[in-house]
Amino acid sequence: MMAQTQQEDRLNLGAKKFNMWIFIFTSFMFFAALTSGFIVYSGGKGHALNVIMPHAFRYSTVIIIISSLTLFLASRAAKQLQFEKQRLFLWLTFFLGIAFFATQIYAWYVLTYKMGIYFSNPNASRTFIYVFSGMHLLHVIAALLVVLSTIRSTYRNTPQVRNLFKMEMTSIFWHFLDIIWIYLYVFLLLNQN
Repeated sequence: MMAQTQQEDRLNLGAKKFNMWIFIFTSFMFFAALTSGFIVYSGGKGHALNVIMPHAFRYSTVIIIISSLTLFLASRAAKQLQFEKQRLFLWLTFFLGIAFFATQIYAWYVLTYKMGIYFSNPNASRTFIYVFSGMHLLHVIAALLVVLSTIRSTYRNTPQVRNLFKMEMTSIFWHFLDIIWIYLYVFLLLNQN
């Protein structure tokens, strides 16, 4: 009976992991479509960004890279059965995610109120800055909820197989968002003038 339950768990977890990869793939295609849309739109005359990216975007990039490191350390602690360390690094990842979110909002503030670049702009290519970062922030909100769910499970008597599975799913999602933000930031830097 127990072997049957473990087999069902394995199949169940495998299906969830497959769903995560489908989500990652569709999100990747979504961001690729956004950047392709920008390239097509800005290919015409007078549609360049002509904007120097706010320094807040650079700081948020550093924050999200550090958060990926803390999540890696949480995963390693989970594998070594160091649950207090796992919780600590998960909480650090969560708060770094909040800091990333706040820094992105501050970048919007700088764009809007200090640089005069609004979401609705005659030069629609500048709107893409808000669209790129805004769509990424929606994904970050989802990732923060996933991190909170993983944190919550560490306070319960969760079997180690499920604990490691939750860590793996959280890591896949979080590291993907890290990579996507770096891609978007570099893309914006390369197209700022």
